[in-house]
Amino acid sequence: MERPEKKRRYDETLAAVVLILVVIGLVVLYSTSAYNGRVKFHDSLYYLKKQGFATLLGLLGMVIIARIDYHTWAPLAIPGYLGAIALSVAVMLFGDEYNGSKRWLSLGPLSFQPSEFAKVAVILFLAWLVSRNARKMHRFRTLAVMMLPVLPIVALVGASNLSTAIIILGIAVVLVFVASPKYSQFIWMGSAGAAFMAVFLAMESYRLERIAIWRHPEQYEKGYQTLQGLYAIGSGGLFGRGLGNSVQKLGFLPEAQNDMIFSIICEELGLAGAGIIILLFLVLIWRFFVISTKAPDLFGALIAAGAMAHMMIQVILNIAVVTNTIPNTGITLPFISYGGTSVVFLLLEMGLVLNVSSVIE
Repeated sequence: MERPEKKRRYDETLAAVVLILVVIGLVVLYSTSAYNGRVKFHDSLYYLKKQGFATLLGLLGMVIIARIDYHTWAPLAIPGYLGAIALSVAVMLFGDEYNGSKRWLSLGPLSFQPSEFAKVAVILFLAWLVSRNARKMHRFRTLAVMMLPVLPIVALVGASNLSTAIIILGIAVVLVFVASPKYSQFIWMGSAGAAFMAVFLAMESYRLERIAIWRHPEQYEKGYQTLQGLYAIGSGGLFGRGLGNSVQKLGFLPEAQNDMIFSIICEELGLAGAGIIILLFLVLIWRFFVISTKAPDLFGALIAAGAMAHMMIQVILNIAVVTNTIPNTGITLPFISYGGTSVVFLLLEMGLVLNVSSVIE
């Protein structure tokens, strides 16, 4: 007699936190962007409608991918990575430029950021590559070989989007670190990375200018956004002005719905509200860690670890930028900042991790 197929049990905590963050993101986005939408497009719902459509698309994709065995994607790891490189080259050649940055490709009426696809492609590619070479990971040469294929995509993305290049490189380092039994080798890799970053920053004057603005934002015209963000954070106090009552979003903080949205959260919801959102991200990262440690194989463990690295790096960098702890790099807050491409690929990534969680005994 055949045994009935075991019913899939997804990580309910992970799914619940993702849905809560998505709902909070839409509410906060509407509160933050309504003024800009009314002034620029004569529609206070402009940003919410676009983000809402992308979110529904992403949720549908998340549900579908969560039901597909994650091993199915292994043969597509190389084509996906090569596709990410091709799209990055296409951005350099044919990309659309907004606010001084060439990061978008247009397909008819739709536009998207290939760098968001690149994050997921790198996670899948490295998870596949490292799991195939797991027994050799104690050798420094193998670590270097694992990192080498990532450098082209980091260079291509970094040419127009340094912040995303940093995230991709960070994801790669974490995945290789997780799979390596020897940690001392990463001292040399870290030293080489620091030297490379120093040279990379010095190659373009605007990058050094960003450091100067970070140190003394009040002395530079480009420090205006940073100062307004800090004013928003400071004026929020413990419990904030109340949802919808931000002053800084009324034209004082430029493009508040993008990477500076956390400052509006602090202004409207205060330290308490900002703390709750940070706590939700911590729970999300914790669930990634649990799923990674309990995954049935290294490929699944590395997919979850890659998503953990992605979320952790992006959240930390965004909050660090908004609080002026590090120079401004234009990194968005996952699920909350405005960006259709970002939310779609984030939700697809969550679908991958949910599928890994469904096969845990």
